[in-house]
Amino acid sequence: MAVTRPRLLTPGPVNLHPAALQALTRPQLHHRSPEAAALVRGLRARLAALLASRGEAVLLGGSGTAAMEAVVRALFRPAARVWVPVAGKFAERWVEIARAAGLEPQVTEHPWGAAVGPDDLPPGRIDGALLTHSETSTGVLHPVRSLAAAVRARAPEALVVVDAVTSFLVAELELESWGLDAAVSGSQKGAMSPPGLAFAWLAPRALERLRPSGYYLDLSRELAAQRQGQTAFTPPIQIVEAVHDVLEAAWPQGRDDLARHWAVKAEATARFYARGAELGLRPVPSREEARSPATAAFYLPRGWTSEALSAAFAERGWRVAGGQGPLKGRIFRVSAMGYFTRAELERAYNDFTAVLRRS
Repeated sequence: MAVTRPRLLTPGPVNLHPAALQALTRPQLHHRSPEAAALVRGLRARLAALLASRGEAVLLGGSGTAAMEAVVRALFRPAARVWVPVAGKFAERWVEIARAAGLEPQVTEHPWGAAVGPDDLPPGRIDGALLTHSETSTGVLHPVRSLAAAVRARAPEALVVVDAVTSFLVAELELESWGLDAAVSGSQKGAMSPPGLAFAWLAPRALERLRPSGYYLDLSRELAAQRQGQTAFTPPIQIVEAVHDVLEAAWPQGRDDLARHWAVKAEATARFYARGAELGLRPVPSREEARSPATAAFYLPRGWTSEALSAAFAERGWRVAGGQGPLKGRIFRVSAMGYFTRAELERAYNDFTAVLRRS
């Protein structure tokens, strides 16, 4: 018996684009076929173009975290000193990955809900920086362009790596022109496809510094194979096809189509914040200009638990997200990052108001 599933108002996974759904219904494609090679080449080229990069994009089986670890191990040697500003759960993940790889993270702690600034760069030598663009746990968009400029001014040879898991295709982002050397994301966010495929972008400076590292997550091994249209290991080829088809359907002109899409996502998130303001909800981001278009985050209103709020949204056919880390049980998050028709979005806004009006 088919189970009715709530529509997703979560910051990942997200509602799938129709092109992704269609790709998933096709017969299984063999990953060593000429058709698969064409898909790999085509997707890599589209991904690089969407970040305006002269470098290369690498595909990895796994979530965005797989790409985070792969990039850290491929670009930094043990004992490298990397700045990691922590203002949320996913910045903490950079710290954990850096320590697991034997690096020496230079951690600066910031309030969850605040944006990191260039003046927060700590004193002393650094070999790189691991930054978070859209911090999904707080709904904050950090100014990675100005942070990268501060790093480059201090240490011109330092490599700047960015977690773009929920900002790719949702917020403005470029690689080299923003002073970024590498970025990572995944299929289950702005690409509106199923989980299982990670992306790593390497700008020319990063490609020059790339070194063999590990086995399965060795970017140098993957890059060598993918330049031939192959992959080093069995890829989630149907997800490769799904992402390829979504990018082709949603943004056929590449970056020329993206500005309109960014505006749509920003407006959708702004409308959730506007509804929240009408209801007296307190937003998690401390400043309006720091709000990420990927996620709207609010403190729970008096009288609500996270579980009760989730159940109230589920009754109306929606799945929402709770808090993480020190914000667990204190906030809730909604996201229009996935695929929505205009009518579905209007229903989401109205149901948001109806649920929260009970508080």
